[in-house]
Amino acid sequence: MPGVSVRDVDAQKFIDAYAAFLKRQGKLQIPGWVDTVKTGHMKELPPQSMDWFYIRAAAVARHVYLRKSVGVGRLRKAHGGQKNRGSCPSHHVDASGSVDRKVLQALEKIGVVEISPKGGRRISQTGQRDLDRIAQTTVAEDEEGEGEDDDE
Repeated sequence: MPGVSVRDVDAQKFIDAYAAFLKRQGKLQIPGWVDTVKTGHMKELPPQSMDWFYIRAAAVARHVYLRKSVGVGRLRKAHGGQKNRGSCPSHHVDASGSVDRKVLQALEKIGVVEISPKGGRRISQTGQRDLDRIAQTTVAEDEEGEGEDDDE
């Protein structure tokens, strides 16, 4: 199926597939603090999933793929959320910059993203090739799943 890109695939399915690929590959360096850190000060607890760093890396890679260049500030805003302030009205709070910065640095080390001359990070050629390949396999798996449903 030629011509399949990340834009053609459901975001959640692609992120799950790419996170599983990153975990299987084993090249992504994970910091030692991933089991204790919160992803933002609007959260009460750290993530419950042990694979949250891979999922965040996959989401960041997809985010960078869909845009020309992305910086840490843009990712903080995208991954932020509502802070519960008790009886006061809730307000949007940006996510932790350290987490997004470390994710970008880890993706940069494995060659998925590169530093853009205009500032921020952009997707590299090898990263674009990998993401398109994962998107193509995700579409193929979806079509196989639909084919099995027709047999029933």
